[in-house]
This record gives sequence, C-alpha cells and structure tokens, in this order.
Amino acid sequence: MIRVASVPASHVYVRHLTDPEGNDTVVRLPDPVPADGRKVPGGWWPPLMLDPEWISRNHRSFDVFHIHFGFDAIEPALMKDIVHELSSRRKPLVYTVHDLRNPHHPDPEPHLEALDVLVPVATELVTLTPGAAAVIESNWARTATVLPHPHVVERTLIERARPASGTFVVGVHVKSLRANMDPFPVLDTLTRTVSALDGARLQIDVHDEIFDPANHWYAPDAGARLLSYAERDCVDLRVHPYFSDEELWDYLSSLSVSVLPYRFGTHSGWLEACYDLGTAVAAPSCGFYAQQKRCGSYDFDEYSYDGSSLERCIEGLYEQSSLRATWGEREQERRNLARAHHDLYERALSWRVLP
Repeated sequence: MIRVASVPASHVYVRHLTDPEGNDTVVRLPDPVPADGRKVPGGWWPPLMLDPEWISRNHRSFDVFHIHFGFDAIEPALMKDIVHELSSRRKPLVYTVHDLRNPHHPDPEPHLEALDVLVPVATELVTLTPGAAAVIESNWARTATVLPHPHVVERTLIERARPASGTFVVGVHVKSLRANMDPFPVLDTLTRTVSALDGARLQIDVHDEIFDPANHWYAPDAGARLLSYAERDCVDLRVHPYFSDEELWDYLSSLSVSVLPYRFGTHSGWLEACYDLGTAVAAPSCGFYAQQKRCGSYDFDEYSYDGSSLERCIEGLYEQSSLRATWGEREQERRNLARAHHDLYERALSWRVLP
C-alpha cells in the first residue's frame, strides 16, 4: 500500500485516478478541513497540506507528496520551504503540471515562479498532453509522463441519453469573468454567426456575483455590456448563482456546443465534462485543449483573435455529430490511470531509498 498526501484529494480529477472497482493499492489522505471552515468561491478551501509545519507534523502518515492544484496564493519562498521540508524528510515529490499558465492570474510571472521551484526538483512529473510535455522539456529540461484526464461526470450521466431538442444551442458561460476570460470578441462573432444558422440560438450564462457591489468579482461595466446582448433576437442571457454539480451537468447537456472564451490557459476539465455528456466544444488555439480531446478550434490567444476562424468552427460543428465518451472507454482509462500512478509512485519511492 502506498500512502499519498495529495494536494488536493477531493478534486474530481484526483478522485477519478483510482481504480473504478476499488482494486487499488494507493491510498490518498483526505483533505484536512480548516478549523474555521473558510472557503473560497465555488466551495473550495486553501489546501492545508501546503505548509512545512503540516508536513513536519504528518510526515509519518504518507509515503509520497503529490501536488496538483491549490498553490495560487503560495509565495515562492514558502514553496521552497515546503520542498525543503519534504527533502529533509526524504519524501518524494510528484507534481502534475495541469497549468503552464494559471487561468486565474492576469500576470503569468507568479505561476512561473512557482513552476521554477517545483518542476526542477520534483521526483516525478506528470502532465496531460504531449504539447505541455514538450514545453516542460524545452523550459526545464525535464521529462514529464503524459497521462490523460479522467472522466469528470459519473457513469449514470455518461450513459444517460441526451435531451431531445430541435434547437442548435451554442453556449458561452463567462462564469465570474476570471482572468483568462475575454468573452466580448467571441460574443460579437457568435451573435452574427448563430443568427445566420437555421434553428440556432446563443445562450450566455454569467454568475450573478459580478452584479453585487459587495462581491470580490463585482464588474459593473462588463455586466452592463453582457446584458446588452440580450437585446439580440437569437440570444438567451441567463444570470444566476454558481451551478451545483447537478445543475452544471444539466446545463452542459442542454448545449450543442460549448465555446471556451479563453485568451490563455493549458488544459480543461470543462472540456472533459462536455465529452462525457456528448456536447461539442469550440476551444481556443492557446494551450493544448485540442490535444485533450478532438474538438473544434479557433484562433484566440493573448495576442490575436480571428473571428472568421470561430465562424468556420461553429459552422463546421453545426454540420456534424458530436463525439461522446462511453463508460467502457472511461472505465478502462481509469484502470490504466490507477496502474500508471501506482507505478509512478513506486518509481518515485525507489529513487529516495537510502544507500
């Protein structure tokens, strides 16, 4: 049995690295819960394992330390202390590079500083696509094991029939306008493109907190601009709180296409959920979304936007059937991922054996 301090353990990506039938020799410690119950928007809390003192107190309870997410607010000096404490306790560090560019940071430097601490010293590196692995090799001369993203929704929903609809629905969920979101050029193109397609409509969703002056995400100018799209005949604009998981899966299932309005990023769990549910995706050319799953692609990054490429992408998706995961495929993928992570942890442990 290999005991893993996973940061975090309860994220759906990490939960679905286990064998689907429970035949697993890896045990992940549960996420410690803050005593004061503090959470960030969306129901998450800062991972308490990312603390040299926690590692010092708990090092006998785990064999491997595996970082996935949750270090957005960790300063490089503290990350160095975390790495030093793991090294002093002879605990191997595994790091899965989900993000080469943090989608929540307008400035890339803080995340790059964290990568400059983690990537060179990690005993083992994992990432999700060959393109990301190539960047890691180029920037840090490290080889990352490429393993796919597991399914996001559960078996019953993967096997559930999609709702019948005669409408081609193109969806853009701008959430709370996080840093990598730039929906307006995308929406300007889509209002024209969708209005020209027979039986099509554009659905825009946004979290209500951007209209709340007391909220961190308050963005009145952007909110007013979004509301103006509701004046178009083909547009259905919906303002609402965060979806529950069930509401999110119903929302994604109701779309024909989900358009990702990102100027920067690397990988996407949202894209994987769409694949599970049979919803097509139009992904930007930044990052490596198209290497995760086959999807529509259009030219959009921090430096340029080509509206005609988005128009062609939507018109192409209008003419073809969407791909969808099967449970048999996702189940086998989970078995493979469970074995791959067990082997990865064993390899990491073998490199830390005392002479």
